[in-house]
Amino acid sequence: MYVKFLPSQYVFRYRKGKLISKGIGLSFFFLERYTSACAVPVTNTDADFIFEETTLDFQKISVQGQLTYQIKDYALIAQAIDFTVNLKTKEYFHNPMQKLSKRMINIAEGFIKSRISSIQMTEAIQSSLAIAADVLEDMQKSKELKALGIAVTGFSILKIVPNSETARALEAQTRERILKQSDDALYERRNASIDQERRVKENELNTEISVEEKKKKIRDTELQTKRMILEKETEIEKIRTVSEAEREQLRIDAEIEIEKKRKELAELKFQNAKKDADAEAYRISAIMQAYSQLSPEVLIALATLNMNPEMMIAQAFEKLAMNSEKIGTLNITPDLLESLTGKKA
Repeated sequence: MYVKFLPSQYVFRYRKGKLISKGIGLSFFFLERYTSACAVPVTNTDADFIFEETTLDFQKISVQGQLTYQIKDYALIAQAIDFTVNLKTKEYFHNPMQKLSKRMINIAEGFIKSRISSIQMTEAIQSSLAIAADVLEDMQKSKELKALGIAVTGFSILKIVPNSETARALEAQTRERILKQSDDALYERRNASIDQERRVKENELNTEISVEEKKKKIRDTELQTKRMILEKETEIEKIRTVSEAEREQLRIDAEIEIEKKRKELAELKFQNAKKDADAEAYRISAIMQAYSQLSPEVLIALATLNMNPEMMIAQAFEKLAMNSEKIGTLNITPDLLESLTGKKA
């Protein structure tokens, strides 16, 4: 007959009770009456567990998790546990993996119990990761597992829960604490809101006070500015009044001075005119005195010296007019008149 094992099995082949070959995934022909074989798994094996433990405060809790291990020394484990298989069906005769997993779980339970019994229930519920890490370390250091040639590759605690009554009590306690925290948070929010509203009102009041103070400062500044402007205007008005009075006085003084100058000028003109009149009178008197000593004929001759022809003709006609009664007939032709005047009629 022929049998072929899987690559995930380490096989020990015996003939008549003696080991004749070993290795992973062996295949061979055999005679059933003389041949036997042990097949040890070489892959990781998972073992689930759940059990109850008592905490330091005598509370029952349920621990649920998973253990992962791997067989490292196949000869040691084959000597400790029967891994003989039926060569026809390749199934174990005594289910060794179940026994091995049970032993592994028992060892893990002992380590967990030592941790759980030393802490309070609430701490145990909240410390599943820390407990799992400690138990894994203890199992990796376990001499019993090393003697079996087994290495623990993983250990995890999925959950730690109390019984239903304790869970309800914890839930009620936690619920009350949460409600209290909620109430406290509500009160804190209300207090914070009141405090914030108070601060807002204080800020508004301070703002109004600040605004009023600024308005007061502005009014004071305006009053002070108006007062200063009024004082300056008063000073300017005084200066203007004084300046106008001074200007008026200067104008009056100037007019007086001008009048004085005019009077002096008039007197000077008068004196000059008087002197001119005196000089003219003296000149005329001297001329008349000189003329008085001359005869009328000489005077007439002197008068005609510088006389132009027209004047002389006019004078001749005047004399003719004066003696007209003595003249009989006088004919003056246009040609004569034109020749005398030198102009055309």
